[in-house]
Amino acid sequence: MRKAETRLDAQEAFVLHSYPYRETSLIVEIFSRDHGRVALAARGARRPASSLRGLIRPFQPLLLGWFGKSEVRTLHKAEWQGGQPPLQGMALICGLYLNELLMKLLAREDAHPGLYGRYGQTLRALGQSADLQGILRRFEIEMLRELGYAPNLETDAQSGEPVRPDRDYTYETEHGPSLAAGDISPKFRGKTLLDMASGDYSDPVTQQQSKALMRILINHHLGAQPLHTRRLLQDLQTL
Repeated sequence: MRKAETRLDAQEAFVLHSYPYRETSLIVEIFSRDHGRVALAARGARRPASSLRGLIRPFQPLLLGWFGKSEVRTLHKAEWQGGQPPLQGMALICGLYLNELLMKLLAREDAHPGLYGRYGQTLRALGQSADLQGILRRFEIEMLRELGYAPNLETDAQSGEPVRPDRDYTYETEHGPSLAAGDISPKFRGKTLLDMASGDYSDPVTQQQSKALMRILINHHLGAQPLHTRRLLQDLQTL
């Protein structure tokens, strides 16, 4: 049975990534509110006179229209919605990191309107706040929760008891924290886990340990897929 052609207009979306296609066009990966991650062919978008040329950019809210029935649809309309401050410096790299996470963890055409809203809020926060670590950790946790991988941060996976702020824990990716025994590492303070559960990243130790824990959890779900922006962030922090 042949797949019916669809035509959509005025779809809220952000550009995640784009790359050249043929001589004058682009393939554009978008994150839309109602249809999730979609690949679009922007025909002629690389021509100097194209109305799409200045619009196909990450981090800007757009209204898009597309049609087609193949895996790559055809973009036929784009309108800028404004209101998003440009990202610069480390905030820009953090935004690219978010885009790479979504590209690698979201299935095509799997809508997550809640995550879409959180993504827009996170971009605005990156443009306005210096608390980049806290902003990234809150988004990472929300993303895993939306995808059905919500981390257990408040209950000991072995005893069923509440996590205690004054104890150290190890963390099993599929189950959660367990009281640490001996020299097993890495270890995470109970306070760190509870701070993460409440979204409080003001404690420097919580910032450090939460970054390490989220790296473990995200790597688990990425499998063998590398994160190029994470390496870039590490290199910049070293410099």
